[in-house]
Amino acid sequence: MKKSVTLGILTLLIGLCSLNAVASGKIKNENIKYRVMYKWGLINKRAGTVTVNTRHNADGTFSSTLIGHSAKWADKFYAVRDTLRGTIISEGIHPLFYEKISHEGGDFKHDIIRYERHEGDNVIAFCDRYRRKKKSDSIDFSQKELQASGYTVDMLSAFYYMRYMDFDKMKVGEHKTMNIFSGKRKEILKITYQGTEDVNVDGKSYHCYHITFSFTSDGKKKSSDDLQAWIETGGSRIPVKMEGKLPVGSVKCFYEP
Repeated sequence: MKKSVTLGILTLLIGLCSLNAVASGKIKNENIKYRVMYKWGLINKRAGTVTVNTRHNADGTFSSTLIGHSAKWADKFYAVRDTLRGTIISEGIHPLFYEKISHEGGDFKHDIIRYERHEGDNVIAFCDRYRRKKKSDSIDFSQKELQASGYTVDMLSAFYYMRYMDFDKMKVGEHKTMNIFSGKRKEILKITYQGTEDVNVDGKSYHCYHITFSFTSDGKKKSSDDLQAWIETGGSRIPVKMEGKLPVGSVKCFYEP
């Protein structure tokens, strides 16, 4: 359940909010907000809020920060306070730095990934990992070297890549894959195009690209449920709706202009 919450509510929002900042071909200074809704049977309550801030830097990079927190009623069941930060080279969308600080269900986790070398298609990064269990006073520390061959991103920079995806030229069912570093391991992210649909959010209709995200461990074992997203086809390409399943119910995220 913990991984489903993290991926379904936060990771998807990170990339999709960021997509709005790069769809036009250059990084924009933006601050975007989403409401997170929990749906189970007749229950349909606001479960949290996520904001994403994107800022262009003068040195050819941009900085991205995501802050997510659960609502007060949801805190009683599973409190979430997450902050993610990253520095990314604008040209080609190559990450330089990634940090995730999470307080989830009483556990504390802090990952810091630094990209040291890009040798052709080979990517090497080093991750410092801090962990403290609920009610524990001690913090465990470990280090991990991450390696991959081919285009490689992390949870923050992953979906900036979608600025290069021309959905209008893709066939339904066509997909793109990339490596993604998530703390201690490398995973494979597959983005599949599902066609276009009209989506209604808060009484407004949006014509959207429908896409699916799937994560597997080294392309073999599925590491989370598939995630769905609907991205406006207009110039801003704002993701207006996102959805992920939980062991009980589902999470739906809606853009708040």
